Amino acid sequence: MTLSDSTLSTLADRVFTFMIADHGEQAGKVIRHAADCHAGDWGMAIHHWDWNPGVGLIAMSAYFESSHEGQVQAYLLEWMRNNAHKRNDIQAVNATAPFGILPDLYWRTEDPAYKEMALSWGDWVLDNAHRTQAGALQHTVNSVESYDKLKDQVWADTIFMAVLFLAKLTRLSGDAAYVREALRQLELHLEVLQDAETGVLFHGYDCATGDHLSGARWTRGNAWLAVGTPMIVEEARKVGVPASAAVLNRYDTLVRNIVKYQATNGLWHTVMDRPSFYQETSGSAGIACGIAKAVKLGLVEASYMRYAELGLQGVVGQIADTGEVLSVSGGTPIMDTVEDYNELTCYATLYGQGLTLMLLAEFMQERS
Repeated sequence: MTLSDSTLSTLADRVFTFMIADHGEQAGKVIRHAADCHAGDWGMAIHHWDWNPGVGLIAMSAYFESSHEGQVQAYLLEWMRNNAHKRNDIQAVNATAPFGILPDLYWRTEDPAYKEMALSWGDWVLDNAHRTQAGALQHTVNSVESYDKLKDQVWADTIFMAVLFLAKLTRLSGDAAYVREALRQLELHLEVLQDAETGVLFHGYDCATGDHLSGARWTRGNAWLAVGTPMIVEEARKVGVPASAAVLNRYDTLVRNIVKYQATNGLWHTVMDRPSFYQETSGSAGIACGIAKAVKLGLVEASYMRYAELGLQGVVGQIADTGEVLSVSGGTPIMDTVEDYNELTCYATLYGQGLTLMLLAEFMQERS
């Protein structure tokens, strides 16, 4: 079944409207499993300067590019006015995500404040963010303690949360150092996270011990690179900097193997190679969106578009009439065991809404 343009537009508007609504007490009533690492209204608390709202904002910006809906751009500008003062509260790689919309806002408004904020943080990532002994950005979250706790760890999340932002800064500044570092980080992450046996990615890697920690081939982790890689490569192409053959070959390997785990309804299970685990919508949306983008850029064969279209069908089936995206697993650190991933509670989150909105926006743009 092919979704009409009007259906895509209606669904995207519902998802966006749910994202910006005040969920108040309802969000706090989620009963979470003991394995979960977030409480209260974290999932839909949009006014934090952190990765979860950041993914939502990046998706809204992509939605605006596809729809040109004035209310979307107005919301992004309002959000930045209300929250920009929080931007230096936490110096962490994951907290880079909200900065990702600053280049977009500058290109649309030519307000130099957006450019200044973006380049200031970009220089921090380029020069001061902690790196592993291999040179990859060390994954850090929303506390100072995470620098030591996660020492020498590489997580798939970092590509979307921070490296994508770096890739945009060359077009903003004219300095190729940003995009070259983004491509280097992409290559380093693919190198240590890609499983030689299956071709898909592990959630994380410990450079000090040389192991993949839980050993989980986590679907949302695969999604961060599945969608982040073509976005980074596209930015690099715009400034005439090519991605390495290693990046392109590893990405092709990733997509060729990731589709093997897609269920017949278009979704992927929360751990990719565990078909008895529940199906998870945010990871499925990110992968489907990434494949569609990769086809458009010629990174994978055009025939792979059928997997993106099947993924779209599966994800659309998880959008409630209210606009809430269902079956989204909560914030996920590297768990102790693979089995722990199946214990995480599903509830509404801004990254779940966001990755779904990005998928809808990609198909809206592809149609136009």
